[in-house]
Amino acid sequence: MYVRHLSLGSFRSYETAELPLGPGVTTFEGLNGQGKTNLVEAIGYLATLGSHRVAQDAPLVRHGAEEAIVRGVVVRDGRETLIELEITPGRANRAKLNRSPVTRTREVLGSLRTVLFAPEDLALVKGDPSERRRFLDDLLVQRQPRWAGVRADYDKVVKQRNALLKSAAPVLRKGSRRRSAYDQAPVEDSRASALHTLDVWDQHLAQVGSSLLYARLRLLRDLGPYLAQAYDEVSAGQSDARVTYRSSLHEEAAARLAEGEVPEIPELAELIVDSLARVRDQEVERGITLVGPHRDDLVLGLGDLPAKGYASHGESWSFALGLRLAAFQLLRTDLREDPVLILDDVFAELDAGRRSRLAGLVADCEQVLITAAVGDDIPSELGESARFHVKRGEVNPVEQPAS
Repeated sequence: MYVRHLSLGSFRSYETAELPLGPGVTTFEGLNGQGKTNLVEAIGYLATLGSHRVAQDAPLVRHGAEEAIVRGVVVRDGRETLIELEITPGRANRAKLNRSPVTRTREVLGSLRTVLFAPEDLALVKGDPSERRRFLDDLLVQRQPRWAGVRADYDKVVKQRNALLKSAAPVLRKGSRRRSAYDQAPVEDSRASALHTLDVWDQHLAQVGSSLLYARLRLLRDLGPYLAQAYDEVSAGQSDARVTYRSSLHEEAAARLAEGEVPEIPELAELIVDSLARVRDQEVERGITLVGPHRDDLVLGLGDLPAKGYASHGESWSFALGLRLAAFQLLRTDLREDPVLILDDVFAELDAGRRSRLAGLVADCEQVLITAAVGDDIPSELGESARFHVKRGEVNPVEQPAS
């Protein structure tokens, strides 16, 4: 799998851009702020419908434009697929596959798969739990695109359940004699009605949440061996890198999951319902859902110590890089094809030893896209590469010296 051509319209700093690509290593060189990362960000967006830099789509549209267009021709098993995305802030984005509109943009997921490593990935080790949840869920979708729908359904359930907790709080709080302003029924009747509705939403949350939790646990079990190997290869050490799942379920259930157990979906649904019952009073007081995959975390460890707070800067980089390389190897094994590997301004952050080892690990990938401020940051182990120079939003090929 590789991207043969990228076209941009009003995307970030580019009014227009036409970029021919091919298998092997391609480097984009240029000073910071010239538009290198915008190019690989666009390719990542084609694969994931999201940016590794911003949470919202508005910054992706060139200033003064109403919409951005990203097109990519993907070659897979000798067949070409044209992916077209129209990004319109404030409205639903639109997508086409081979010039035919699709009903939902997420139908393009799986047409292109990428693994992208960037300086922002240090947040996987040092940042909030949301960063690690996103890593896991994005990898789920890359592995099996249908999980995008499950994740969207789960987010809707949590949002609606939270809205219920807030709106019904006046009658749900213990000892309360108040009722909602719009509710003229007796307080006890209102409380019974609200509790019944909350029970229904508990079941919805357990049904969708148990499927998502099961998929995450299975994924983590499969990812673990690749992570340990990737970390050792990048760091040239034996540091026993590991990752465990920290669940928001009640203590006994969370301990089972942390030990690597993967209960079946029906049992996980029961555990979610049980855990919700135990924290219901807290949820009513706070107006938020306290149990479910949206409250979980990954614990990254080096030996017996958590990486967060204990790992050095170099160890943190190696761990973040190990996670991405592990994701690449998992997808390569599962799909029997290489995803496109993107290394965004990475080599400048690594010492010489890690640069060299990383280059050796990725040299055989089908397509590797690299951004760098200066060409000297690219390790010689990667061999000859197609090179582009990027300056003020213009991309030009660099002439290779005659051999």
